Amino acid sequence: YYLIGLRIGHGDSAVQHSLWADTVEDEGKIWREFLAILETVEKPVVIHYGCYETSFLRRMGETYEEPLEGSVAAKAIQTAVNLLSVTFARVYFSTFSNGLKEIAGNLGFRWSDPTATGIRTVVWRQEWEASRVSAAKQALLTYNAEDCAALGAIAHKLLDLHDGSSQTGIPFNGEVVDAAKLKRERPYSFKRNTFAFPELDAINNAAYWDYQRERVYVKSNVSSKRAATRLQRSREVLSPNKIIDCPRPRKCPKCGTRKFFKNTKYTKTLFDLKFMQHGIKRWITRYRYHWYLCQSCNTVFQPEETRWGKTKFGWGIMAYSLYLSIELRLPQLLVSCKLNRLFGFHLDSANIGRFKAAAAENYKETYDALVKRLCLGRLLHADETKVNVQDTCGFVWVFANMEEVAYVYTETREGELLQTMLTDFKGVLVSDFYAAYDAIQCPQQKCLIHLIRDLNDDVLKHPYDEELKRLALAFTVLLKPMVETVDRYGLKRRFLRKHLSAVDGFYRRISELTPQSGIALKLKERLEKNRDKLFTFLSFDGVPWNNNNAEHAVKPFAKLRHLIGGVTTEKGIREYLVLLSVCQTCKYMGVDFLDFLRSGEKDIHAFAESRRGRRRRTQTSEPLELPAKAIPEPGSQP
Repeated sequence: YYLIGLRIGHGDSAVQHSLWADTVEDEGKIWREFLAILETVEKPVVIHYGCYETSFLRRMGETYEEPLEGSVAAKAIQTAVNLLSVTFARVYFSTFSNGLKEIAGNLGFRWSDPTATGIRTVVWRQEWEASRVSAAKQALLTYNAEDCAALGAIAHKLLDLHDGSSQTGIPFNGEVVDAAKLKRERPYSFKRNTFAFPELDAINNAAYWDYQRERVYVKSNVSSKRAATRLQRSREVLSPNKIIDCPRPRKCPKCGTRKFFKNTKYTKTLFDLKFMQHGIKRWITRYRYHWYLCQSCNTVFQPEETRWGKTKFGWGIMAYSLYLSIELRLPQLLVSCKLNRLFGFHLDSANIGRFKAAAAENYKETYDALVKRLCLGRLLHADETKVNVQDTCGFVWVFANMEEVAYVYTETREGELLQTMLTDFKGVLVSDFYAAYDAIQCPQQKCLIHLIRDLNDDVLKHPYDEELKRLALAFTVLLKPMVETVDRYGLKRRFLRKHLSAVDGFYRRISELTPQSGIALKLKERLEKNRDKLFTFLSFDGVPWNNNNAEHAVKPFAKLRHLIGGVTTEKGIREYLVLLSVCQTCKYMGVDFLDFLRSGEKDIHAFAESRRGRRRRTQTSEPLELPAKAIPEPGSQP
């Protein structure tokens, strides 16, 4: 090391120190000068950018004298701040990389020599050593001083952003946005073109296929005209499969008298699906009944048998539509087309949407019970994923155990939801390494699959780092016998606890290591930091060493998310999550989702018990009542 640059202060009052070493023997001299300067500064904070300076501080302290324990210089070096680590994955500047020059340049900083690079500094140093030309030395000093000034510009920009931020951490001005709320751009997906002139938009609209078929070709093509005529024919009136005449009531429901008059006659038609052993049939029931007027109290009433609500759809058609849209993940438009084509109904996607909303309300009690059972259980798997909701982004949290799954929507990825839901949780929480989970006060098991994949990626990216390889191999050798024990005996504590002594020995050995490699040091610190959360499964029965339960539950939502395509509302996504929670819990418990929907039951555990040891039960022809929210809008006709 031949040059140490220090910049103390900011702006015009800043003081620049450039400590120059002519030879290798002068390296210790500039290190001592560096320590002496730190001692003269009140409460110094050493800020650098990248791991190069981290290695420099460590190696110089090992090679030459270290500052006295408790001295100002010692404290400053021990608490040195790597600004790259602070900003990485937290602050995204409008640049293509996290390089010092690119970020500082984006903030308006300019180097006196735009062509100066780290490689050129090597050339300048060699030129100076060969000829002692002062111009080469001055170029190095200037380049180093400007790097210090650029780092100061970035640091003060971050301070400005922090000082101007709101309570949520996002600045009030429009210069900074929350990355979690950015909607992902899809430049290659189908979308409407934006035209500079409205006339161009009108011309473009005239070229659409539907427009051509309905407005252009029909005027000149005979076949197109016939096809359009067939589509405009009146809808077929569906004949009922069964007609029921409701009997006259025995007495007035209000006063109990038997004296009442028969009033206007009405009919009510219910459209439903009848499930048979090997098929499904359209089933239409028409009810004929009268309204009655009581002579004593003038109450107008109808027979008890007619209290089916205002809807004209049975539960069977709703259950089948939910099965298609939730479990088979068909779009609502395709579900309506399928029902119309196979059964002769005249539904549209709005009807299917109302079915979904009504079912979500109906099963809200089931959903709340699932969430409560998960939060009070002895084992909980947790994971999270992003979802686009119209013009913003949200997050869906997945909570699962061996039998139940629940999906919860939040606007952000912050940990408030976890703190609220898991306040009374005393079981074992299995999760990835997201920091929000660490705040939960309970035994935790981190997903070792995540750790293994990260470790493998590091080894592949740094094939010549022998320290990293040795540490990774040692962890692999430690974990492999545990996995073999799980494969042979299952997740039983009495067979797994024998590996605890190997864990203690592993950590004793790595505590004695002092890796010189930055990536190996980082892995060592990660292993030591999570020691109490990596091998919890050895001390409990039935606790997995991975988070596959939650990750498996994420996949159905990911497929549904692809189907939704970011066009749903927050209310719509919450309805989807209620029904998807019921669907996935049925799968985890070995219950057929369609059978559960048709049953009208709301307790999945009770339904599973009733089905155990029985053959599949077929639904009777009498439809169950549909919640009132599934009522179609006026004008819609099945």
